[in-house]
Amino acid sequence: MKDATAFRQEGWKDKPPPESAWRGRQGRTRKTITAEQDRAAGGREERYVRRKDGEYALGSITLKVLPSTRRIRAYLRWSEDGRSPTLYVGEVEHLTRVANLEQAWKIAQNRGMVEKRPGPEGSWASSSATRSVMRGNRSRDTAPELRIRSLLHQEGLRYRVSARPLPGVRRTADLVFSRARVAVFVDGCFWHGCADHCRPARTNSDFWRTKIEGNRARDAQTDQILADAGWRAIRIWEHEDPVRAARRVAAAVRGFAVQDDHSVP
Repeated sequence: MKDATAFRQEGWKDKPPPESAWRGRQGRTRKTITAEQDRAAGGREERYVRRKDGEYALGSITLKVLPSTRRIRAYLRWSEDGRSPTLYVGEVEHLTRVANLEQAWKIAQNRGMVEKRPGPEGSWASSSATRSVMRGNRSRDTAPELRIRSLLHQEGLRYRVSARPLPGVRRTADLVFSRARVAVFVDGCFWHGCADHCRPARTNSDFWRTKIEGNRARDAQTDQILADAGWRAIRIWEHEDPVRAARRVAAAVRGFAVQDDHSVP
């Protein structure tokens, strides 16, 4: 009995392989293409090519059909000195593009054509994967923040996003209600040391403990600065129920609005 690979290759002698085995879908975005390569390689940290100057460049796999043999060939490409060098990786033999990309990356990795990029000396991250995840954490427009903003907007409240409540002070709030003098901060559980969800890091523990303690101290200082200027700081943990959190913010803002209305003759 012939294996599936032999059957596929014999089937390609009389006609080219299906386009779905090598050609990408039309209209893909750069983000989609990057994600496809990352998944096939087993993670972005597995895609780096070491250049001649010792630096690292992110590689990509390109699939092409060789007309003379009707075989699918895989090539490794990256950017170097304003050019795009190309190295032949090998032939791939599956019926889907996903499977062929995975096979090509595995060949490149086994041949030492790509490698993990080492972290900078003294880096706070234990690995390049950790560093990528941490850098990918958003400082604004997080999912909890967007949900709370949406709920407040539905309530008819308007606000500034990612703004400084006090012009001369370098402190940025996620939401600012200028007339009500209310500043809202949506704090991540890890970065701001949530007692319920922040767990001690297993690697670089001293660094992360100092980092988080510093964030907490800065948060307390920010709240005091705002209070001294007549502002109210509202802090919301990312794990909080957004509906309840939005109600808390609305109550604070509307409390000002009620007082303001009563002050009008």
